Amino acid sequence: MAVPKGKVSKARRNTRNSANFKATAPTLVECPKCHEMKKPHTVCKKCGSYKNETVIEKKEKTK
Repeated sequence: MAVPKGKVSKARRNTRNSANFKATAPTLVECPKCHEMKKPHTVCKKCGSYKNETVIEKKEKTK
């Protein structure tokens, strides 16, 4: 059975684990109705549409 010979420091452990980490920006596409940027295959937060169909009715705030 494999047993570590000594303690692995936090810096050494984190360096090993961060070697495969790559930070990338999320993919964004333009909403065909309101032209707002949104994630692909999701409902638009601004107009509530998905595939050119209104899925969620948005209420306008009036004062």
